[in-house]
Amino acid sequence: MEGEASWFSHCPDDTVEPDSFSSELKYEDEKQVSSVLVDLILPDDLLERILARLPIASIFRAGCVCKRWHEIVKSGRFLWNSSRFLSHKPWYFMFTSSEKPIGYAYDPTFRKWYVIELPCIWTSSCFISSSCGLFCFMDNSRTDQLYVCNPITKCCKNLEEPPGFNFSDYNALAMVVNRKTRCYSVTIVKSKHIPENFFQCDVSIHIYDSGTTTWMTCLTDVLTGWRGGDESVICDGVLYIMIYSTGIGGSENRHGLITYNLSSRSCTMLMRSFIPVPCCLTCGRLMNLNEKLVMVGGIGKRDCPDIIKGIGIWTLNGMEWQQIARMPHKYFHGFGEFDDVFASSGTDDFIYIQSYGAPALLVFDVEQKMWTWGRKCPVKKRLPLQLFTGFCLEPRLEMVP
Repeated sequence: MEGEASWFSHCPDDTVEPDSFSSELKYEDEKQVSSVLVDLILPDDLLERILARLPIASIFRAGCVCKRWHEIVKSGRFLWNSSRFLSHKPWYFMFTSSEKPIGYAYDPTFRKWYVIELPCIWTSSCFISSSCGLFCFMDNSRTDQLYVCNPITKCCKNLEEPPGFNFSDYNALAMVVNRKTRCYSVTIVKSKHIPENFFQCDVSIHIYDSGTTTWMTCLTDVLTGWRGGDESVICDGVLYIMIYSTGIGGSENRHGLITYNLSSRSCTMLMRSFIPVPCCLTCGRLMNLNEKLVMVGGIGKRDCPDIIKGIGIWTLNGMEWQQIARMPHKYFHGFGEFDDVFASSGTDDFIYIQSYGAPALLVFDVEQKMWTWGRKCPVKKRLPLQLFTGFCLEPRLEMVP
């Protein structure tokens, strides 16, 4: 990203004839026709309406035209009103495993990639969760580095570490925004093996409420034969946590789900809410699509679960999983060398899937039941072991941490 400006489009069809505008001005000068700049005769409210109908990237470019336009696109009134006109189709933010992640945002509406400087992120070794235009970031090695931010406007807020939050073996981060009140909740599920018994795991759930700006430790429990991990999501007031078998208890699958109701916050044993996964799953990911729980994962072979024979998408109806799609073989093989390690993220009606080993991006439209390749990402793979990862986010200008 050195030397590149934010919102620089990497789409080849984004070019404009360099002399087209100047030639028009020259023609007018030759005819000696006096011209008046349009923005000088337009009142602020009308100019705001015009600028609000531009794509997000064009809005930020318009802010560089003059001082007046800059003040308009940065004003709170404009950011709030523009949300009515902007497309909120989720973007995919992809970055590499370099010391300072290089961020590229894919816009499915215009099929373009933009350079994005992701604020607060200094390492790709992190936990990220997003909701309604905001994303929460926590450093994998430092739980005191916890931020909520809008990557489009660069607004960022540092959250204090939960009180009594000690070292843990695994952390799972999730956040959800209340679209009516604009308040948000952040949950951290902490899991730590019990030293005396490796097959048992202490699990605690910590909740941050932006309305009260306070943390609460709402539950602690001990799991036997299972441990927590780094995957959780909040959906329709319920926290879903993916857990992993420690090798005892006779479970035929290595994964399962437990739930915690954030609305009632009733204390109960987590394993009473256990939900088995629908198959021999690998690299399972949980996501909230229009307040429905959706899971994406590799379908492993029974005799060799680390080798996947396909990728499936399921939604949870009550306690039963329903498969809504399976990646066609032509796309599955299109990734090239595709093992059990891949990234997936989604919101609204879009799911993005990519291999950690390459920047190729596959998009699934849940409503249309349509698979498409995203436009080729401009980031290049320079090292054999270079990894790529990313997350899904709604582009919204009005959301403030």
